[in-house]
Amino acid sequence: MDAIDRAIIAELERDGRLTNVELAQRVGLTTGPCLRRVQRLEAEGVIRGYRAVIDPAAVGRSFEVLVDLTLDAQDAATVDHFEQTLARAEEVVELRRLFGDPDYFMRVAVADLAAFEAFLSRHVMTIPRVRGITSHFTMKNVKPAR
Repeated sequence: MDAIDRAIIAELERDGRLTNVELAQRVGLTTGPCLRRVQRLEAEGVIRGYRAVIDPAAVGRSFEVLVDLTLDAQDAATVDHFEQTLARAEEVVELRRLFGDPDYFMRVAVADLAAFEAFLSRHVMTIPRVRGITSHFTMKNVKPAR
């Protein structure tokens, strides 16, 4: 990967809807070589996809909560059930298994506090072997994820 590939990636991270003509102009290539590079980066899995960034308030999910979760067992069946259950939940926008304590970090986006309480009660607290749940309410998102 060279400097032009990195420039292509940076431009597409800023605006994935750039036309090939606009992208080529921004990185200093003609359209043919630019398109071939983008296709190569896609084929190699460097560019994994394109997506729309949605305003959470517009879809009723502006209340964001960061949650630390700890399990009381780490056997394969417990971990697999826990991960599959939460990965299917629409409210969960990010779920990471961690080294150390806590076992998991989860980012939840819902409409309000009542919706979060309902999510915890109906989804998280019904999963066997969940030992600890610590919720952190977001005051301000200083640097949103891309």
